[in-house]
Amino acid sequence: MFRVFLTFALWVNLGTLSFAPRAAGQENWPRFRGADATGVVADDPRLPDTWDQETNVLWKAAIPGRGWGSPIVWGDRVFVSAVHSDEEYEQPKAGLYLGLGRSAPPDSIHHWMVYCLSLTTGELIWKHEAHVGKPQMPRHPKNTYAAETPTTDGSRLYVLFGDVGLYCYDFEGQQLWAHEIEPKKTLFGYGAAASPVVADDQVIMVYDNQEESYIAALDCASGNERWRVARDNLSSWATPLVWKYDDQTEIVVPGVVENRSYGIDGSLLWHFNGQMSSLVIPSPFAVDGLLYITSGYFQDEKRPVFAIKPGARGDIGLEADASSNESIAWSLKKMGPYNTSPIVYGGYYYTLLDRGMITCHNAKTGELVYDRQRFPQGASFTASPWAYNGKVFFLDEDGETYVMPLGDEFKIDHVNSLDELCVATPSICQGKLLIRTAGQVYCISNQSN
Repeated sequence: MFRVFLTFALWVNLGTLSFAPRAAGQENWPRFRGADATGVVADDPRLPDTWDQETNVLWKAAIPGRGWGSPIVWGDRVFVSAVHSDEEYEQPKAGLYLGLGRSAPPDSIHHWMVYCLSLTTGELIWKHEAHVGKPQMPRHPKNTYAAETPTTDGSRLYVLFGDVGLYCYDFEGQQLWAHEIEPKKTLFGYGAAASPVVADDQVIMVYDNQEESYIAALDCASGNERWRVARDNLSSWATPLVWKYDDQTEIVVPGVVENRSYGIDGSLLWHFNGQMSSLVIPSPFAVDGLLYITSGYFQDEKRPVFAIKPGARGDIGLEADASSNESIAWSLKKMGPYNTSPIVYGGYYYTLLDRGMITCHNAKTGELVYDRQRFPQGASFTASPWAYNGKVFFLDEDGETYVMPLGDEFKIDHVNSLDELCVATPSICQGKLLIRTAGQVYCISNQSN
């Protein structure tokens, strides 16, 4: 009876359970989690819900080296970054490490590479070596030196290698400019991972570290720094969100010390101490007029979730024991994920926990739909979920994708296997699903549609 009532309440509060209220990102996939940063695209019969290493695979392309950035797509061009070494070095493996990063970088020559593939065939169009040398900073053993997802404005490609530099290319592979980054120490030597984003005619990058954190805006055409704002936040890894509503543009950046929103000129719009987890990794996103911010290292007591209304200004922090206020629609104290970013689909707010569990809440109210439901034993997740055609998809680190129908019950329809380490979040456009494994990019589509 409770589930029947809750389902009815969802329909009342949210109107209809629209599978895909936004079509943005369907034809192009210009940044991490798509144009609107939600991981959701419009229904499309070409998009697959069944695949393996051969079934529904249009092509697969080997990518030398390692990188956890998602592929991005504009037109027929697929862009992906990776770093390879002249000598063998410790390879990432699935699971939780429960320890520190490596104390020193590898003593070998590395190559920071940018690849451009054809979306139609997977053939290599061009490649470019952005940087060569020995790494200056160590990294988490599960991280790579190409953890960031590139971004594009449709005219230029922007590729960030967190401790090295930000590089701009035209679509033919000509490097237009390079912005060197002075490397800084990160927590436990974990390295960098926050991806760049484009806001109007500026490329925005966040470099939260243990020494000198900042957010900076570079001119898209020239690479010249427009502004830089110091941040007292320590190391974090969340990709910022360019949140546009009405005639407003905000750049939202979560952090250990404070969650903050900046104007397009770097001015501080709002902020609050969210008592965040010690490791802030999930990226913010906005759906149907609410902005979602969260963090949740699994060993922390602080694992909050916040749903924030547009138009906030100043300090919007909650009073003691309050779960909402004028600017915060609802919040939860212990429901944040560690690595994965949550997803809102059909009015449900799904939280995928790294250790193989999922929770579901009403996206508008924060009311619990169901608590921790477990995937099969051994499933561990780093990639963020995605959704289309009335289904939500969860890719684990062993290359198994669990397909769940949209609804108020946890149910797995079937599992698709690629049998390879998968950490990168997939990308979706033009009726194609792009999954990056440890060694290659798969292009998957319903070939009959």
